[in-house]
Amino acid sequence: MAKSYEMDMCNGPILGKVLTYSIPLMLSGVLQLLFNAADVIVVGRFAGSQSLAAVGSTSSLINLLINVFIGLSIGANVLVARYYGAKNDRDMSETIHTAITVSLMSGLFLVFLGLFTSRFWLELMGTPDDVIDKSTIYMRIYFAGMPATMVYNFGSAILRAIGDTKRPLYFLTVAGVINAALNVFFVTQLQMDVAGVALATVISQCISAFLVIRCLMRSDGAMKLSLSKLGVNRRKLLLIIKVGLPAGIQGAIFAISNVLIQSSVNSFGSIAMAGNTASQNIEGFVYTSMNALYQTNLSFTSQNIGAEKYTRIKKILATCQGVVVTVGLVLGFAAYLGGPWLLQIYSEDADVISYGLLRMSIICTTYFLCGVMDTMVGSIRGLGYSILPTLVSLTGACGLRVIWIFTIFAAQRSLAILYLSYPISWAVTATAHMICFWRAAKKMPKEDGHPVRG
Repeated sequence: MAKSYEMDMCNGPILGKVLTYSIPLMLSGVLQLLFNAADVIVVGRFAGSQSLAAVGSTSSLINLLINVFIGLSIGANVLVARYYGAKNDRDMSETIHTAITVSLMSGLFLVFLGLFTSRFWLELMGTPDDVIDKSTIYMRIYFAGMPATMVYNFGSAILRAIGDTKRPLYFLTVAGVINAALNVFFVTQLQMDVAGVALATVISQCISAFLVIRCLMRSDGAMKLSLSKLGVNRRKLLLIIKVGLPAGIQGAIFAISNVLIQSSVNSFGSIAMAGNTASQNIEGFVYTSMNALYQTNLSFTSQNIGAEKYTRIKKILATCQGVVVTVGLVLGFAAYLGGPWLLQIYSEDADVISYGLLRMSIICTTYFLCGVMDTMVGSIRGLGYSILPTLVSLTGACGLRVIWIFTIFAAQRSLAILYLSYPISWAVTATAHMICFWRAAKKMPKEDGHPVRG
């Protein structure tokens, strides 16, 4: 691999490297979101509120169904970063080939899951009758592209593990432009409605997957992907599962709570759903920017553990937390203050905009708490503790939100009360993660250069 794309995370100033690593990652996340935003904007402007609600109502459910497998890509990232930091080429190569094989297998499974169970899950969520047919069509086509989605996510996770966040950005730029163009063509020219935006997304996912595989196949040394070597190394698979499965379950836990909240939003009707959808899309740009610091912290911590540079771990955490709080506050308040204009991009319906602003007034202004929570998880998981943050999230995020929905929200049914469950659960869970990190950090060697268990 070209040396210019790699990054030594184990030596030198931390802040500059964190910014160099995380900014392309933020932009990559923004482009990924533009896939969904382009879907929502096109159907909202050219197909109407029902189509907008149909696309938006699937987002929480899609995240729930794929998060476990996306978590496995996190496991691959942690392992490759550790082996890269330790300069262990053989284990690194075996992990890469196992990870890509797992991505293909998980993608094929998700195709089956999406094609045959989409309507069942949508009905379980209480999706309204005037929306469910279009939601089902969108989900089935979307899931047909899951092998490409999984390959890209695993491949980009491998590149990030060695510090390469630029090329995934380039790949998504190409795919994103094509996705946006196809959205407009399929919906406005071919009148394909939600099927058109779903098909455009699948095509763009295939392009990004092709580019990341091509990149790995043209790499040098331990990073080189050879199709003839694809297969599952049992030991590496178990390690990927050990780290990644709890991460995936944690993502699914949050998705479950979001599905419950989405179901509650659904009970207020399709206009409220449309406003909620538009707001979620805007919030997504804030979230993905903050989430880049979680991924940055995860990769930096993992590489330094592999290189046995333990004295840098707390400095990495402090740096990433400082950046994520800044990003969360600046972007969160910018999104909220610009909400009246931003929401008009998605819909000109005054009621849709009103519902969207209600959500943004609560979520966007407190979103930095979510960034703090996630960044703490990056440190804990990078240290090798993957089950611990999952258990904390199960209690603090999912559990607290479920209790909130069936007690406080049930007693006072309003969207404002429902949305308050987000910042409260973020604050409680972040505090618990902080306690867990400091307890785990005490078990690290006090000096660099000594092996650590886990």
